[in-house]
Amino acid sequence: MTDHNLLPEPKKILWRVSELNRNARVILEQTFPLLWVSGEISNLKRYPSGHWYFSLKDDGAQVRCVMFRHKNLYLDWIPQEGMQVEAQALVTLYEARGEFQLTVEQLRRAGLGALFEAFERLKARLQQEGLFSPEYKQPLPRFPRQIGIITSPNTAALRDVLTTLQLRLPSIPVVIYPAPVQGEGSAAAIATALRTAAARGECDVLILCRGGGSIEDLWAFNEEIVARAIAACPIPIVTGIGHETDFTIADFVADARAPTPTGAAQLASPDRQAILHRLQYWLHRLQQTMERHIERRMQATDLLAHRLIHPGERIRHQQMHLLQLRGRLQNAWNRQVEIRTWRIEETGRRIHSAKPDIQAGIRHQQELAARLQRAMAHRLENLQFKLRQQQQHLIHLDPKAVLARGYSIAYTARGDILHDSRQTRAGDNVRLVFASGWAKADITETGE
Repeated sequence: MTDHNLLPEPKKILWRVSELNRNARVILEQTFPLLWVSGEISNLKRYPSGHWYFSLKDDGAQVRCVMFRHKNLYLDWIPQEGMQVEAQALVTLYEARGEFQLTVEQLRRAGLGALFEAFERLKARLQQEGLFSPEYKQPLPRFPRQIGIITSPNTAALRDVLTTLQLRLPSIPVVIYPAPVQGEGSAAAIATALRTAAARGECDVLILCRGGGSIEDLWAFNEEIVARAIAACPIPIVTGIGHETDFTIADFVADARAPTPTGAAQLASPDRQAILHRLQYWLHRLQQTMERHIERRMQATDLLAHRLIHPGERIRHQQMHLLQLRGRLQNAWNRQVEIRTWRIEETGRRIHSAKPDIQAGIRHQQELAARLQRAMAHRLENLQFKLRQQQQHLIHLDPKAVLARGYSIAYTARGDILHDSRQTRAGDNVRLVFASGWAKADITETGE
């Protein structure tokens, strides 16, 4: 939306610098959309605030850039001086200095743009074909009889998945379908492992996982052959690829996506502790239901038995019940009396403690007054002592005291104090000042 208040005024002749910069910034931001710029990083500075300041340059020019902390926190790599990068930025002007600059929103290493474009093209085509549609996704079994894992052997991701499955429900058997998850031919190997698992049909759910990495490291999971194999697999598939911020084509096609390999293991397996808690809950519910049923039957039995009691026995029971109620009422009354008495005593103690002690206040005030008088007297003594010291210093520094000891001060005709015989020549007039009076004299001879 155009801000008409900041557009240049056609008839305005004299501009303030701040007005010019503000209008230039608005024109730049409204003219240029959010765009990608490629270049080499130079003069990179990371401030304690977390903001990054650097320049992007090529063979012909350079431009200043800033990337604020809340934007660079999401980078999983650290830019370095001289690195070729691609920046998504807003063209703007820093008004305080009148400097043209780019405010960087995203930063990626040079060359990743082609991968992102290929990723987006394949994603759009598969989405149009319906491979991402929720109606084609299979529900995960609540209690799988066997779990399959497709990943590279001897990796941290596999160890995390196995550890999580062992902790959650160690009784579930696990089948590992080894396949490389990075490098040339890894996508075809993953697709082959998926087809093998589907053909054998020995697992109720499959986990497709690998650890974190760059987009190049995870690219095998962005290949169409892997996406087609996942879509054709009749067994539900859970993906746990990279970190929470990493998304691949395999994640969109899979029946469920977890942010990490550990999360995929948690989705694919039931939690033993949760199952035990659930069983204990239903056991408790069953016990309560049975107890309530028995209690209702016992109460019905008691009611029938009560009807068979002799009237005299019933009167005696009622008398005993009345006695019990009387005792309970008496105890309750005594308890209320104790509570009220305690509250009255507590209120009296609080009132007594809140009563001011005027005599103690007067004594304290008198003590403070005496302390103030002593402090003032001590302060005056210190000031008088310092005054006497300053007087002695002034007496010692008085130039008249020096003249009184037989010295004199010689002045030239212009009034300058004579320090050196070279300041005068024979025939000059000088003025001599003594401790008492002064005199004029003529210079007849000078020498060293």
